Amino acid sequence: MAEKEKKYDRQLRLWGDHGQRDLENASVCLINVTATGTETLKNLILPGIGSFTIVDGGRISGQDAGNNFFLDPEKIGEYKSKVAMELLQELNPDVKGEYVEEDVSQLLERTPQFFTGFSVVISGSLTLTVLKKLAALLWPHKVPLVVCLSYGFLGYIRIAVEEHAVIESHPDNAHEDLRLDDPIEDFVKFCDSIDLESLDKKDHSHTPYLIILFKYLQTWKNDHNGQVPNTWKEKKQFKAAILAGVRKNAEGVPEDEENYDEAAKHVNTAFVPNKIPPELKAILDDHKCLNITDSSSNFWILANGLRQFVQNEGCGFLPLRGSLPDMTSDSERYVKLQNIYQAKAAHDMQIVSNYVSQACSSLGCGNGRVSERDLKRFCRNAHFLRVLRTRSLEEEYKQPSKAVIDEFTSDSNSDALWYVLWRAVEMFYTTHGKYPGIEDEELEMDVSRMKSFVKDLMKSWGIPGAIEAVSDDSLQEICRCGAAEIHSVAAYMGGVAAQECIKLITGQYVPVSGAYIYNGLKSTSLTLAV
Repeated sequence: MAEKEKKYDRQLRLWGDHGQRDLENASVCLINVTATGTETLKNLILPGIGSFTIVDGGRISGQDAGNNFFLDPEKIGEYKSKVAMELLQELNPDVKGEYVEEDVSQLLERTPQFFTGFSVVISGSLTLTVLKKLAALLWPHKVPLVVCLSYGFLGYIRIAVEEHAVIESHPDNAHEDLRLDDPIEDFVKFCDSIDLESLDKKDHSHTPYLIILFKYLQTWKNDHNGQVPNTWKEKKQFKAAILAGVRKNAEGVPEDEENYDEAAKHVNTAFVPNKIPPELKAILDDHKCLNITDSSSNFWILANGLRQFVQNEGCGFLPLRGSLPDMTSDSERYVKLQNIYQAKAAHDMQIVSNYVSQACSSLGCGNGRVSERDLKRFCRNAHFLRVLRTRSLEEEYKQPSKAVIDEFTSDSNSDALWYVLWRAVEMFYTTHGKYPGIEDEELEMDVSRMKSFVKDLMKSWGIPGAIEAVSDDSLQEICRCGAAEIHSVAAYMGGVAAQECIKLITGQYVPVSGAYIYNGLKSTSLTLAV
């Protein structure tokens, strides 16, 4: 592990050793060797996925070798899957690579179960018929399908998965769980044992700000009918009261007491009510949480135990996280505070563990199904749980969401335009067996054909008048690239797609929900709830 820690040091800081283990146990399938697809795989192999398999029955052409760093020009005519696998595997000897020299449509017909054993399946350029068939196969097996492609200066990513649970969403602005609105009994006793007025100079300036906040809060509540400072004006008054407690020297000049500055600084966040977030409430009220079975995932069994804790011993609160922020303090009192919070967190976790054990026993799946490590991680991150559910490709292609139509019709400059045009490109290919603009001499004819497909699309969506939002310039742009992959765009999209795959594999951070559109013409992007 020491060598791995050195090799993967920076990424371990992002998703921890447990996230790295998830990566090393993951198997990824890439369908079709495109520049975007191999860039995606590159960005998964470097951080150390367990294995990858490339499925492609095509052979390398001069065009393939011209825009794909992982197809050797000297091997034109050989199978793309074999050459790409060999070059990609050189990036990281820890990763195992395999290839299948077969067209995906044939493999789907002959051995469909081949695809259901992967952690993630990444699709490059597929015909609409094959893409829908692949998506329908993976959907009930809960294998995420990541459709990723670049098309000229444009990029597109679509994640299709029935359900994806996120335990560690890593929110940017999470408040510390200090429970000053419902203080821990041992914390109250500890604070009551400290008299700020009687402390000597050193102890006074090294009293943890958490204790200072609590003591001043008790005084405030006594003077304000038990209420905490809520308004901006009240919080300003409360800060002033804290800063007035800074001791002064013989000349009447305030001492340099950082702990009092820290206490005043944290007033705005320390008294935020400890409520259950709406996203988490939806999880706890979900039918899968209320009705667990022996086929339920560990996530829902844990969620069920969490719900019972909140309803009973938690009295409406979640299990304490048990972590403390850094603060100016002497070691003895800071460690004492840590022990108090960690003991309460361990107590809460044990109660949740009891509920989970009872559930496992009643389901006949044994107490060892949920590990202590997973239980601890779940409780520590209970505030930040998320469940992602996307629409299936079948649903999307029947009718896009209202959000797509509203975005497209309300803003003529929105990148939703490119989503519409990509759908029209798929219709074009299904009808003509080629992409628009492939043949230079038919460019203007293809522009006219594309406009006709867009009209049909608008009509099927019930917004025929919206065709006015599609300019001739945009139609020219989608046709003139001739479905070519520009390597700089492919590299960017490969980075984004790999990031989303890592989120799916580790269960950390929240993946893109819907379709991600990248507009390289303006260097803008948009996520659409499709």
